[in-house]
Amino acid sequence: MKIELPDYVDDLAETVRRALAEDIGSGDVTSRLVPGAQQASAHVIARESALLCGRPWVDEVFRQLQSTAELKWHCAEGEQVEDGQVVLQIRGPARALLTTERTALNFLQTLSATATETARYVSAVAGTGTQIVDTRKTLPGLRNAQKYAVRVGGGINHRIGLYDGILIKENHIAAAGGIAAAIAQARALNAGVALMTEAESLEEAVVALNADVDLLLVDDFDDAELREAVRLTRAHRARGGRTLIEYSGGATLQRIRALADTGVDRISIGSLTKHVHAVDLSMRFAST
Repeated sequence: MKIELPDYVDDLAETVRRALAEDIGSGDVTSRLVPGAQQASAHVIARESALLCGRPWVDEVFRQLQSTAELKWHCAEGEQVEDGQVVLQIRGPARALLTTERTALNFLQTLSATATETARYVSAVAGTGTQIVDTRKTLPGLRNAQKYAVRVGGGINHRIGLYDGILIKENHIAAAGGIAAAIAQARALNAGVALMTEAESLEEAVVALNADVDLLLVDDFDDAELREAVRLTRAHRARGGRTLIEYSGGATLQRIRALADTGVDRISIGSLTKHVHAVDLSMRFAST
């Protein structure tokens, strides 16, 4: 099934342009070792099991270089690939292939890493009804690309940035004079976006539920507190409330199932996009 780019990925071309510019600069000096007319073929090989992600960025790399290279993908976006599997074959001007190699692989390795890690967490909570959610802890300049990769891996996106959701955190609460005051001020903004708030105690959680915020994030609650927060949230929804509950802070793959079994609606995980361990993919050339 084809995976569509979400509307917020409107910076793909600009992201690729910046990546090419920082690598090529005034020109690829080394590729001039190869005659300009020389043609070559290459293939990208997976060196480990992973979920493939990043094809649109790779395609855009070659489009922007205005190369006549022909790309033949052997794996769909979001498809599982295995060690030794050929992912992509490319044929075209040798110089173009050499110049684009690193930029294309950087996108493919990084986005595949995010999608693969997300898929691990999604698999770990399968059957619980809990959703795996990303955060704003993304690599600078790759926010939209990484959030897309989370979706490829089966996760869902939190707010994209500071503009499309109000998220009241501990510093906002401190500056506003308390969680109730912060929520009241947020409501007064009438911003037309979701209203979310963190809670660092059950007392703060009750205040948020009484205000019927869209999303309650319980931050680093222990198991007993988390179960009680879930109970309170479900009771609130049974009375007609709309609040969803999300666990935030320190969720690991080893602990994720136990957290999901408490009944939380969502678990947000910063490491999906922050602790990126690039998938091992390599490009190999064969002159023709």
